[in-house]
Amino acid sequence: MSAVSGNVVDRYFQISERGSSLGREIRGGVVTFFTMAYIVILNPLILGGVPDVDGNLLGGDTPEASRVAIAAGTALAAGLLTVLMGVVANYPLALAAGLGLNAFVAFAIASQMTWADAMGLVVLEGLIILVLVLTGFRTAVFHAIPSHLKTAISVGIGLFIALVGFVDAGFVTRIPDASLTTVPVQLGAGGQLSGWPVLVFVVGVLLVAALWVRKVPGAILISILTMTVVAIVLESIVEVGPAWGLSVPAFPDTIVDTPNFGTLGEFNLFGSFSGIGAVAALLLLFTLLIADFFDTMGTMTAIGAEAGLLDEEGKPPHTERILVVDSIAAAAGGAAGVSSNTSYIESASGVGEGARTGLASVVTGALFLLTVFLAPLAAVIPSQAAVPALVLVGFLMMQQVAGIPWDDVEIALPAFLTIVLMPFTYSITAGIGAGFVVFVFLKAVRGKARQVHPLMWVVSALFVVYFAIGPLTDWLT
Repeated sequence: MSAVSGNVVDRYFQISERGSSLGREIRGGVVTFFTMAYIVILNPLILGGVPDVDGNLLGGDTPEASRVAIAAGTALAAGLLTVLMGVVANYPLALAAGLGLNAFVAFAIASQMTWADAMGLVVLEGLIILVLVLTGFRTAVFHAIPSHLKTAISVGIGLFIALVGFVDAGFVTRIPDASLTTVPVQLGAGGQLSGWPVLVFVVGVLLVAALWVRKVPGAILISILTMTVVAIVLESIVEVGPAWGLSVPAFPDTIVDTPNFGTLGEFNLFGSFSGIGAVAALLLLFTLLIADFFDTMGTMTAIGAEAGLLDEEGKPPHTERILVVDSIAAAAGGAAGVSSNTSYIESASGVGEGARTGLASVVTGALFLLTVFLAPLAAVIPSQAAVPALVLVGFLMMQQVAGIPWDDVEIALPAFLTIVLMPFTYSITAGIGAGFVVFVFLKAVRGKARQVHPLMWVVSALFVVYFAIGPLTDWLT
C-alpha cells in the first residue's frame, strides 16, 4: 500500500488516533474471522434438515442440499454486513447469524409455519428494531442503563464466551442423562479429560497464554494457526474423526466450490399472521425482538470496554451507527433466509489481538465473502484450535469486575446476577434481564424509585413479560 493510500485509510478509520496500526487491524480482523468462522458450519446444522410445518426444508429438497445453501447464505450475509459495520460505524465488530436466535427460529417458529413465514417474522423484527433506533428509543435505553450495570454486562459476557470455548472444545460437557444427577455439566467426558482434541485445546490455551504474557505480537493468531497445523498432523496420524466435532482438521479435497444461494429472498413478511393468528405471531415477534435488542447492546459495550473505546458514560463511539447497522443486519439475515444476523462477542478475540477500528471488520467481512467460494477451507480449523482465544479474552474481560462497587448492594446484587446468569443460563439476554429487573426492584423497596430512569422501568417490565412468555403464550392462545 502506498503512503498516500495508507494515509487515507488511516484517516478514514482513525487508526493512529485510536492507538492502533494497519498490521494490528489486519491481524485482529483475521483472528475474529477464525474465532467465528464456525457459524458457516454450525448455522446449516441448526437450520438445515429441520422441516417446517409443511414438511419442507430450508433452501433445498434434501438435508445435504439445504445445508450447502444455508452455508453459502450465512457466509454471504456475514461478509456484507460485517463490511458495512466497518465502513459505516468504524467499529471492530463482526456480524453473523445469531446463535440461540437461529435455534429459536428453527425449533419454535418454523415448526408452526412455513420457512418463508418464519423468515418473514425475522425481517419484520429487524425492521421494528431499525425504527426504534432511528427514533432514538434504542439509544435512549442504552444511555439509561447505569454504568456499573454495563460493566457487569461486559464481565458476564466474558464468562459466557469462556464457557462457550470450554464447551466447544469438549473440556466441559453436558451430563448425558441429567435425571441421574443434580450436576448439569462435567469435566470432559465422564468426568475426566481424554482424547486428542481436548489435548489440542489444552495445549492451545497454554500456548496463547504463554505468548500473551510474553507480549508476542499476533499471539492469538499464532496460537490458532499453530494448533490447526498440530491438529491436522494428529488427525493424519491417529485418525480421531468425529471426536473433533463440527470440523475435522484435514486438507480438503477441493478448494473452490460454486455457491448455491437457494435461501436468498425466501421470506413472506406477514405470512405468519394469517398462518397461526395475530396473537401467536406477535408473541413470537416480541420474543425475537427482546433477545436481539439487548444482546447487541451488551456485546457492543463489552467490545468497547475491552478496546478502551468507551467514554466516561460507558458509550462506544458512533453508538447510533452501530445500532443502525445491527438492526439492518437482523432484517437482512431474514431476507437472506439464514436467520437474524447480530453482533458477535467473538469480535473480542480480534480486539484482544489489537483491533480498534472498523478496518478489522472490513478484513473479517472480506474473509467471510471469500468463504462463500472457499467453504472447504473454513472446515479445516477445528474448534479446539480456535476457542483458546475465547478463554483468554474471557479472562481479559473478567478483569473489569474490579470496577463494580461491591459494597453497594443496590448495584452489587443486580451486577452479580447479570454476571453469573449469562453462563449459568447460556443466555446473554437472561443475564441482562435479571440484572435490570432486580436493580429496579431494589431501588423501589428502598424508597429510591425516583432515582430510576423511566426507561429502566419500561425495559424491566418488558423483561418480566419476556421471562413469563411461556405462560402468557398459553394463556393468550
